[in-house]
Amino acid sequence: MPPIPGSGLAKGLAVTLRTMTRKTVTEQYPEAQPELPPRTRGVIGLFEENCTVCMLCARECPDWCIYIDSHKETVPPAVEGGRERSHNVLDRFAIDFSLCMYCGICIEVCPFDALFWSPEFEYAETDIRELTHERDKLREWMWTVPSPPALDPAAEDPKELAAARKTADKLAAAQEAAAQEPPAAGSKATPDAPGNDPGKDPGEEPTA
Repeated sequence: MPPIPGSGLAKGLAVTLRTMTRKTVTEQYPEAQPELPPRTRGVIGLFEENCTVCMLCARECPDWCIYIDSHKETVPPAVEGGRERSHNVLDRFAIDFSLCMYCGICIEVCPFDALFWSPEFEYAETDIRELTHERDKLREWMWTVPSPPALDPAAEDPKELAAARKTADKLAAAQEAAAQEPPAAGSKATPDAPGNDPGKDPGEEPTA
């Protein structure tokens, strides 16, 4: 059956008429900021106090978009006669977001919780060379990282917390058992015999 002439136009007008009476849902960006999901992958924030310059994030990055520079400093011994130690000092931590594919591997492999996802997404630049952001900018984004969600009440405790609680329970049980244990033989004073005065000589006869 051939289509009725003008049926396509009628369908299009019907869609227009249906949507004309509905309330608009368009978000007026940038006047109104969008409500992003809590796990939005916007940019990566750096908490440099936790960074030990282990280079694990840079080595595991599949795009090689993380640049880290550091130097070693010698720390004097904490006590007299101790041995001097050296530690790494972070000089540069930069991420090229023109190469980053937001896989999150660097955040997952960081053993010291120095990298976090931030929902910040307004970092567009007019020059692609300016998409390499240094640690100062990454530190600013760190303060936009949302708080972690509350734990599920029915979830299992973390291994560290479970081990600490088990150790504390064992210590409390040992202290309770020690408190309830009777004293050793000979440590308790023997009660005096009836009629005996502890202040008199055992060979002295009692007076009437």
